[in-house]
Amino acid sequence: MNAGAVLRRSEQGLLVAALAVATVLPLVDALGRPLGGFHVPGAGSILQLVTLWTAFVGGLLATREGTHLTLSTAELLGSGRARRLARLFALSVAAAVCAVLAWASVGLVRADREQGKILSFGLPEWVAETIMPAALLLMAVRFAWSASEGTRGRIAALVTLASPFLLSFVPEAAAPRLVLPLAALILLAALLGAPVFVAMGGLALLLFWKDAVPVAAVSAEVYRLISSPTLPAIPLLTAAGYILAEGGASTRLVRFFRALFGWMPGGLAVMVAAVCALFTTFTGGSGVTIIALGGLVYPILRDDGYPEGFSLGLVTASGSLGLLFAPSLPVILYSVVASVPADSLFIAGLVPGLLLVVLTAAWGIRQGLRLDAAGRQRPRFQLRELAASFWQAKWELALPVLVIVLFASGFSSMVEASAAACAYAAVVECFITRDIHPFRQLPGVLVKAGALMGAVLILLSVAMGLTSWLVDAQVPTALLDWVKLHVSSPLVFLLVLNVILLVLGSVLEIYSAIVILAPLVAPMGAAFGIDPIHLGVIFLANLELGFLFPPVGLNLFLSSSRFGVPLPKLYRHVVPFLLILGAGVLLITYVPAMSTGILSLLGKR
Repeated sequence: MNAGAVLRRSEQGLLVAALAVATVLPLVDALGRPLGGFHVPGAGSILQLVTLWTAFVGGLLATREGTHLTLSTAELLGSGRARRLARLFALSVAAAVCAVLAWASVGLVRADREQGKILSFGLPEWVAETIMPAALLLMAVRFAWSASEGTRGRIAALVTLASPFLLSFVPEAAAPRLVLPLAALILLAALLGAPVFVAMGGLALLLFWKDAVPVAAVSAEVYRLISSPTLPAIPLLTAAGYILAEGGASTRLVRFFRALFGWMPGGLAVMVAAVCALFTTFTGGSGVTIIALGGLVYPILRDDGYPEGFSLGLVTASGSLGLLFAPSLPVILYSVVASVPADSLFIAGLVPGLLLVVLTAAWGIRQGLRLDAAGRQRPRFQLRELAASFWQAKWELALPVLVIVLFASGFSSMVEASAAACAYAAVVECFITRDIHPFRQLPGVLVKAGALMGAVLILLSVAMGLTSWLVDAQVPTALLDWVKLHVSSPLVFLLVLNVILLVLGSVLEIYSAIVILAPLVAPMGAAFGIDPIHLGVIFLANLELGFLFPPVGLNLFLSSSRFGVPLPKLYRHVVPFLLILGAGVLLITYVPAMSTGILSLLGKR
């Protein structure tokens, strides 16, 4: 076995072990409380350490698999020489930024080693932190190696690993003059395909460097983020979603919703909206819904007589429904970044989320009525098939109920409920339905999930460094003053916010958009007296709509790739759904009782 294979096996083994520990520890605490308060000593510190290692080992996997979150604008380049040159440039910049981030992390490790901090379970803190420079350096090497298939290209990219050494020779007085051209290079690299975390981390490094602040400040913010009590829920829910996607959950859920709605006018269209919404609650906005369900539901629609254009538009639009429902990952991420309670955000998103699903389903019913008028025969309602399909899908249908009950009842925290969801999904798919072999297949599924969770956590981590500089430079305050000067009405502010989030949500991947925009939007909403929970629902609903917004909405690219349809043709089919859901987002925005009303009824306001 060569060195590359050993490294790959080591990364996969570490990630699977970290996820196992992250699942077991919260469950032990949750089950131990009723039994006399039993808990694992130092469990909180262990979970933080596991989350840190999950982030960076998962980031290594994402680098190897090429699954780091990028701007969808890179897809516009097509293929050929221009794309190869763009890749060489973008990944060379990514390698350089990762090398500097690795050097910054070395500074953090040295500082904490001198301080002699010890974690609660006896491990020196600096030992736990060594994963940061080690993983970032390996990521830099991988970016450089994959920048080109030719020897000369790879050598040119590998030269960029000397960036920390070269920057050390730049006089301090010259740093401010170099920031703008270097920032332009980093942003251009992001447009050409470099991961978003590279752009954010690179800009944070440049800004601290310009102010003569040690670049280790970026790494310090990365480590500080790990102490967030809600953060471990992100890898746990990601793993649960991937386990469901890789098992037979999609087939069972489609059968159940088809039996439930298939007899109605437009019943199969309603089925697509419902099953996609439920599936997206666990897979988030990563596009897994279209990939996992698209090939299953699209032929069903076509066989039932639905036109090609409508079927494509419906599957594309439904691929992002359900983002507001528990236990959606984007909601949890927004709660971490914007510092709002996740439970309140889930409750507030229930009615707005249902509205968007109902609007999509209603358009499907309209299309179904037209088909009925043309002579199509609908299947009859069969109670026996409904009961049989419900019994077959009962385990998947119970999963969101389990999470909501555990969390809403106060029996468990969000992290503990997420651990229960992950364990439940694994037990169901491995031992009850037996769609996934626990030893031959489950580790591979967790590795796939690890690539996404690593990409998200790395992005969130480096974004905290950029956010820290923005706060120190009082950028949010200056932006808020400018908005107050030019916008006087909360209604106008919300309309402007809708437009900005729609446009940026179509360019930025949803996790990137949350990390970048939420810290800027939250204080502006507070200044205009907008309820922070309502603002969060508006924010996420707009990003959900951005998936469909031409020319570069994520769902458009996924559907175009999945079904082999040219993008311009797909735009025409999506426009009706974009208009319908746009009207729904406006209702959500300007009728705050839709989100805050249920909170008031439950006594949370």
